[in-house]
Amino acid sequence: MRVLVQVLRDEERTDAGLYLPAGAKEANDDALYGKVIEVARDKPMTNDATENVSGVPHNSYVLFRKEAGVRVPWDDRLRLIDVKDVLATVEEVHASDAH
Repeated sequence: MRVLVQVLRDEERTDAGLYLPAGAKEANDDALYGKVIEVARDKPMTNDATENVSGVPHNSYVLFRKEAGVRVPWDDRLRLIDVKDVLATVEEVHASDAH
C-alpha cells in the first residue's frame, strides 16, 4: 500500500534568523514531515463511497524516512511512499493550545 504525501518544509531560516539555501536543512534531517493528501482506496461500493485501505488517515501529518518513496516529476514536494516507511503520525499542537 502507498500514500501520496506533500512534504511540508519549515521556514528556510535558522533559529538565529539566518536564511538557509534550499535543501540545506533537509540535508541534515533523518526524516521528513508531510501531509497525506491521498490514500490507497478499495473499489467503489454501490453508493460511490470508497474505504481507506492504507491504514494511514487521509489529511494526517506524518514523519517518514527522507530517502523513502518516489518523487512525483511535476511537483518536487510530492512523494509516493509505502505505508511501511511512515514512521509516525503527528498531531499538530499550536503554542496557544499548549496551556
